[in-house]
Amino acid sequence: MASSEGANVAVIMVGGPTKGTRFRPLSFNLAKPLFPLAGQPMVQHPILACKKIPNLAQIYLIGFYEERDFTLYVSAISNELKVPVRYLREEKPHGSAGGLYYFRDLLMEENPVNIFVMNCDVCCSFPLSDMLAAHLKYKGIGTLLVKKVSAESASEFGEIVADAETGELLHYAEKPETFVSEWINCGVYIFTPEIFLAIQGVASERNNHGTLRRVSSFEALHFTTKSTQADFVRLDQDILTPLAGKRKLYTYETQDFWEQIKTPGMSLKCSSLYLAQYRLTAPDLLAKGDKSNSAKFVGDVYVHPSAKIHHTAKVGPNVSISGSARIGPGVRLIGCIILDDVEIKENALISHSIVGWKSIVGRWARVQGVGDYTAKLGITILGEDV
Repeated sequence: MASSEGANVAVIMVGGPTKGTRFRPLSFNLAKPLFPLAGQPMVQHPILACKKIPNLAQIYLIGFYEERDFTLYVSAISNELKVPVRYLREEKPHGSAGGLYYFRDLLMEENPVNIFVMNCDVCCSFPLSDMLAAHLKYKGIGTLLVKKVSAESASEFGEIVADAETGELLHYAEKPETFVSEWINCGVYIFTPEIFLAIQGVASERNNHGTLRRVSSFEALHFTTKSTQADFVRLDQDILTPLAGKRKLYTYETQDFWEQIKTPGMSLKCSSLYLAQYRLTAPDLLAKGDKSNSAKFVGDVYVHPSAKIHHTAKVGPNVSISGSARIGPGVRLIGCIILDDVEIKENALISHSIVGWKSIVGRWARVQGVGDYTAKLGITILGEDV
């Protein structure tokens, strides 16, 4: 049963290098969770939200990237936030729920009363304090963050049906073929430790009876080679679906922004959403062109302190400029992410684009995307050292 007393822990699921191929070429050089959005690593946005959780004992990152990919970041962010952050590496994928269960002993070391779980590739305001208040009121074993979207886009996500009065989750369907609801699962949860019993039940049933679901020959081959183990348990299909309608799971609606970060195009959109959020949460992170020798900034712009921008450049809206970037005279930047050590020479224009590490854009060059963040070719991307 949910409790307001005692420690809380947070888990951020970061996935691994076998996933996220749609994020190429940017994921060739850097683990996707560390890609900067609005000047901060993708994973840092939920980490900062977790810091507001009362009685927070530990933040865990769970994934199957190599440990060396996160060693420096985890050490730096732990020192900066004064909150212990630890990376837990799975030897193989166990699924979103299986990963939790695999590390259950570590997660329970502090005897937490609540376990916050969120996907790294989610962009939202992470209203964890408000969710916790609702979770304590519901007294279930889990609370899901949900949002209402258009009927056309709902099928791309897990669709839910909830009781309008009580908030109880009545039905859950992951990417259904037929329309179920305009309400979707946002990939942010609060669970009590009882969730481990539910996961254990799924694993035990597979051990005893195997799967009863009929699968195609392709699926059979896929699961045989990758995930037939009983401990591969998905949080959505394997846990949420069977628990729905049993007075165990409840929902909390967010009316703020929410997006999934599956592609470089969506990372550009989400960077702009986080920049807009800075106005309320961290206005000091936004660039201010209030000096006579300063570049002109339009709208929301982040500039790393080590970047150098010529005073005749015009930057914004929705621009993020990373460390040691050099922006020359007369340059115009609109809706873009400029990564570390980039040089943009005089009078170049960059619009709706991501310019990769150590790249050089020459004089009077024009690098421009159409600005459709959801289209496959909606933005322009330069990889590293172009």
